[in-house]
Amino acid sequence: MNSVFSLFTPKDKKFQPSFEACAKNLVKISETLVLALNVEDPEEKKFFYREISHLEQSGDDIAHSIFLELSKNFITPFDREDIHSLVSSMDDIADYIYATAINIELYKLQVVGPEMIQLAELLVVMCKDLEIAILELKNSPNSKVITDVCARINKGESQADHLCNTAIARLFQLETDAIELIKTKEILQTLEMAADKCEDVANVLESILIKNA
Repeated sequence: MNSVFSLFTPKDKKFQPSFEACAKNLVKISETLVLALNVEDPEEKKFFYREISHLEQSGDDIAHSIFLELSKNFITPFDREDIHSLVSSMDDIADYIYATAINIELYKLQVVGPEMIQLAELLVVMCKDLEIAILELKNSPNSKVITDVCARINKGESQADHLCNTAIARLFQLETDAIELIKTKEILQTLEMAADKCEDVANVLESILIKNA
C-alpha cells in the first residue's frame, strides 16, 4: 500500500514518537512565551525566559535524535527529505520563539504591545493544530483532519502577517523613540517568522499526503 498511514504501523517505534515529542514541545514553548509576555514581575519573566531556553534546547535534542535515526535507518515512514523538512521546520518554530524571548530580555523592551501578545497567542493555536496533525499521522487514514489543520495554519499565517504589519504601521505613527521602534519592530517580525515556519510545517504535511495518496 502506498498510503502514508499504512506505513505508520506499530513497528515504527522511533520516528512517530519523536515527531509527537517535537510537536508537544512546540505547544509548551509557545504557551510559555505567552506567559512571559503577560507577567509584569521581572523575576517571573526571567523564570519563563529560562524555561523557554530549556524547551528550545529540548527541541534541538529531539531534532538531533531524529536526524541521527534518519542516518542509521534504511526504512523510514515516508520520504527522508520530507522527514528532514518536517523536523527542521518544527525546530525553526522553536528557534524563532526562543529568539523572541531572548531579544525581549536582552533589549530590555519597555512596552509589550497588544499585537505582540496576540501574535504569541496565535502561535499557541497554530502549534496546537500542528500537534493534532502530527498525532493524526499514526491514526486512522483520515487525511481530511490533516488537510483541515493545514488550511487553518495557512489562515493563521495570514492573520499573523496582518497583525505584524498593523503593529509596525502603528509603531511608525506613535513611537517617538527610534531605538524602541527598532527593537519592537524586530521582535514583531521574529514572531511573524515563527508563524511562517508553522506554515512551512503545514506545507510539508500536505506534500506527504500528496506523495502517499
